[in-house]
Amino acid sequence: MASADTEAMTTALHITLISETFPPEINGVANTLGRLCDGLRARGHRVELVRPRQGDDPQRSEDDALLLCRGWPLPGYPGLQWGQSSMHKLLRRWTRQRPDVLYIATEGPLGLSALRAARRLGIAVVSGFHTNFQQYTNQYGLGLLTRLLTHYLRWFHNRSALTLVPSVSQRLELERRHFDRLALLSRGVDSQLFHPTKRLNALREQWGLSEQDIAVIHVGRLAPEKNLGLLKRCFDKLAGAYPQRNLKLIIVGDGPQRVALEKELPEAIFCGSQRGEALAAHYASGDLFLFPSMTETFGNVVLEALASGLGVVAYDQAAAAQHIRHGYNGVLAMPGDEEAFFDAAQWLLEEDETLRCVRLNARQHASRQGWAAIIEQFENHLQGACRDLRDKPPTAIKPASSTPHG
Repeated sequence: MASADTEAMTTALHITLISETFPPEINGVANTLGRLCDGLRARGHRVELVRPRQGDDPQRSEDDALLLCRGWPLPGYPGLQWGQSSMHKLLRRWTRQRPDVLYIATEGPLGLSALRAARRLGIAVVSGFHTNFQQYTNQYGLGLLTRLLTHYLRWFHNRSALTLVPSVSQRLELERRHFDRLALLSRGVDSQLFHPTKRLNALREQWGLSEQDIAVIHVGRLAPEKNLGLLKRCFDKLAGAYPQRNLKLIIVGDGPQRVALEKELPEAIFCGSQRGEALAAHYASGDLFLFPSMTETFGNVVLEALASGLGVVAYDQAAAAQHIRHGYNGVLAMPGDEEAFFDAAQWLLEEDETLRCVRLNARQHASRQGWAAIIEQFENHLQGACRDLRDKPPTAIKPASSTPHG
């Protein structure tokens, strides 16, 4: 006879995912949530999505799989938004159709109203720490808010049964800040989409490059917290070190800093936002990938660049720390050490054979980092939260020691 645990593992769940961003929006959080949602549905679970209304959505939509709410623009981030608080709407809906477990991916007004409604109804909650908002405040000249925001995020996540974090370095940082009940849920990559065979000579010709030239590429959101000033400094140093080689800086992505970057980098090629096969072709048509950010919880683009067979230069944290073995399948620098970042990039270009071997090893490693195991692990965390709530009284979930409301 099967044990209760074995039976629970095979039970299809009614899962509600709450997020202020979701595909087709272009960012790492939306990409991850789209993968998790599709993966859970493929495994037989009923997945309900609660998110703000996007551009092409109807004015009203409320069915078994989707609940839309109003959204408000996120200052400094065109195209992204906060979801409006919808506690009473959620209480009515979840009283009629009660989910087994919630996954709250964002901590804005929509996420907060979902957390409050779930606690009132006694629904299991798992949260995800996807974005280092408390680090972003310094980049936007709002340093005084950092302590307050960290306090709020700790309060928020400590009221869930479990908080999932994408990297070991992120978990250590949150533990240091007294976040409780943390578990690792890494990220995967579609290694068939992001593949060296997507390289296009025609695209490189548009960039003014032959096969012997070097495309130094960056992919990501063009925003202050991404430390993009280092792109210019590093590229200028590489161009000065190798005057005999034709190096071109290729920037893929969009965001609030694009106009300023175009003025600072007049010789760079700005490709804007790319998706799907076009994005894969841009990655694979590059050679060297620079990733200067120090505020990532993970950094999906690192895995996408590795899968595309690029020589990746990054700081030793988040996805890079987990997936790059320095000098083998990429190169690393200690966070904030710009000279080490320059030296690492320069080392990759010293010998053609060095870059070739690193790129081959990068592809080999990333090809083993699929989404299937990540989705199964995510499913297990959700199942576990349901079992814990069923087996323990509600007071067994440790409350936060204080709240932002006193």
